[in-house]
Amino acid sequence: MYVDTMVAPVKTARKADYIKASTELSALFLAHGALGYLECWGEDVPMGERTSFPRAVDLAADETCAVSFITYPDKATRDACMGAVMANPRADALMQDMPLDGKRMIFGGFEAIVTA
Repeated sequence: MYVDTMVAPVKTARKADYIKASTELSALFLAHGALGYLECWGEDVPMGERTSFPRAVDLAADETCAVSFITYPDKATRDACMGAVMANPRADALMQDMPLDGKRMIFGGFEAIVTA
């Protein structure tokens, strides 16, 4: 299994917009081979003294930390899926209007080594 994850600062007042765009994006990812798509809205995400999710994305007072996970059977499927989604004009339009600052977003792909 392969997992893409993202941590991003999202404008709190635009939570509904974020949910709507993420719901549409999830359908695109699932249509191109993703096994699952999970968006999470920060609820208990304290500011750490040295490191934390809020510090990592330089969270502003009017923002909430969001985390997402997209699962795939393997990296090859992820690469093909990501290419197809990124080439889709609808995905591009959704990402252009996302209520988050992509410059402060953290993302990466990970090989699952323990699943239960």
